[in-house]
Amino acid sequence: MEQEFYQGLAQRVRVIAEKADPFTRRRLLDLAKRYDAKGSPTSRSGSTERPLPTPRTTPPAFIYSGPGEA
Repeated sequence: MEQEFYQGLAQRVRVIAEKADPFTRRRLLDLAKRYDAKGSPTSRSGSTERPLPTPRTTPPAFIYSGPGEA
């Protein structure tokens, strides 16, 4: 169902791009490609998401203050 949604968006953007000036047309067609990529069945691998950073095992260095520091 999500695949059909993004494919529909891509098609609507392409229709709008047909009536746009060259600069806007190029940007709209790029947007349509991104919608196609989101709607493709192979995009379910999660490759578009960034992985979470690994948690620190030691606190940051600024927590350790020497004598006389405020």
